[in-house]
This record gives sequence, C-alpha cells and structure tokens, in this order.
Amino acid sequence: MDGKRFHSLDYEMKRRYGEKVYRLALNGGFTCPNRDGKVGWDGCIFCSAGGSGDFASSPLLSVTEQIAQQKAMLRSKRPVRKFIAYFQAFTSTYAPVARLEELYMEAIRDPDVAILAIGTRPDELPDEVISLLGRLNQIKPVWIELGLQTIHEETAAFIRRGYPLSCFEDALRRLRQAQIEVIVHTILYLPGETPEDMLSTMHYLARQDIQGIKLSLLHVLEHTDLATLYKKQPFYLPTIEEYVEMVITILEQLPPELVIHRLTGDGPSDLLIAPDWTRNKRQVLNTLGKRMKEKDTWQGKKLLISS
Repeated sequence: MDGKRFHSLDYEMKRRYGEKVYRLALNGGFTCPNRDGKVGWDGCIFCSAGGSGDFASSPLLSVTEQIAQQKAMLRSKRPVRKFIAYFQAFTSTYAPVARLEELYMEAIRDPDVAILAIGTRPDELPDEVISLLGRLNQIKPVWIELGLQTIHEETAAFIRRGYPLSCFEDALRRLRQAQIEVIVHTILYLPGETPEDMLSTMHYLARQDIQGIKLSLLHVLEHTDLATLYKKQPFYLPTIEEYVEMVITILEQLPPELVIHRLTGDGPSDLLIAPDWTRNKRQVLNTLGKRMKEKDTWQGKKLLISS
C-alpha cells in the first residue's frame, strides 16, 4: 500500500484509475419500506426528510440531467474526468426491477461514469434485483452500500432499523456470490452504545467479506424523532477529540485492505442540532491527521485522509 497506514477511497481510485474519481449524488425518486408501511411508517429515528440524500440532486430532474448538472458544478472548480454515479437518497433498490434497470442504465451510459454505487437496505435486495446488479456489473463496476449502522439488536430496535442482523448476513452472502462489491455504513455514538459496543461492531465487520466501510458520527438533525428526544433529554455525544481517538482505534483494528470510504459525515448546516463541531469537516479531518502523526504507532507513516 505504498507505506499508507490505511486504505482510503481516494488512494483506491487512483490505484484503479490513475486519477481522482468524484461522486455524483443522485436521487432516483425512491421512498423507503420503513416509511411507506411495508416495514414501518416513521423511518429510522435519525433519518431526515431527505432520506440521507440531503446533498443529492432533485428527483424532478432525470438521471441524465442530474449527472450533467453535477458534472458541470464540479468541473467549474477543477478538472474532473471520472465519476461515481451514486444513488444516495432513500432505499435505491426499492422499485420494480424494470424501473431500476431503466434508472441504472441511464447512469452508466454516461461515458464519464466509471462506477455505479447504490445505497440501500439489505431487506430490499431480492434475488431478481441482485441478478440485475450482476448483469450491470459486467458493464461497469457496481457497488452496493448497505446501511447496517450497528450489529446490536437492542440499538437497532431503538433506531427503528427494521431488520435483524441475519438479514444483513444473507444479503451480503448473495451480493458477494454475484461478485458485487459491498460497502457498509456504520454510525458511531448511537444512544446507549459504549466504546466496547462500537468496537464489537467493527470487530464483526472486520471478519466479513466486505470491500469498504463508512464511519459516521451520529448527527442530530431538525425534524427527526431523534431531535425530539435530544431536545427533551440530551444524550451523550463525543467531543472532537474523543471522536478522533475512536476513529484511530477503529482504523488500527480493521483489515489493511479494507477501503475506508468515510471517516466522518456531513449534516446539512441548516438542520444540524448537534454536535456543532461537525459543521467544519475539514477541521475534523485535519485534527484526525494531526493526532495520527502524534501517536507513536503512526509515526513515519504517510497518511492519506479519505474525504
């Protein structure tokens, strides 16, 4: 890994494509089974009205229009040649297969799109959808991003995740049989979870056949049930220093080949209630890089922080 202490997404993209690859956050106009009554009505307790796609384009635009709009915005700031088409908002496999194929093909037909990434739930990956993903994976690489958040069933019930860990394990097995790369989303400092709880989730994932992971800090956003609880009785959220130490501990224990897609998350500034220090993502990453260099076990290593 060329002396790098952990395997960032930026490093992996440059290894595969010889250059930086940028995400395009797309909205396919999906909803979620945890909102329309199939699993539940209120969604996950932390999820905003945008369905975790607050930075995605408008679903009123076609996929082609969304891609063109975001490409133009990125290229106005820097030269960019390759992109990841990321269906981010809500559950982006929650539609008839014919509709999914139409949306996904519209994205990968763009010659500048190198990878198709799809955010979804493990309980919305029936065999016919995985078969479609396998076919598309023969055209361009397909990534599935699964929102696991935690392995602990008590926490999962509290956040209204809506499926058991066994469902995640089954979906992961079938995706890997189809040779689909899997990235797992996790949330640190969920209410009631101890450092030991968080690390046990990471130890579990370190043993799974996954190709990437996203680490995010819990954000309390306006107009969520989590915000209502927080305002009534604030629960513990870490300082920036505590968060940085936890991330470093996690990185030291994950497999070196696992691609780190995210070390911290973003919350829309107009919705963010807490932690306030997360508004400055660059400061978080800089603090993380500085602390890594201070620790004896990280000295002499070339660090590459994933944004």
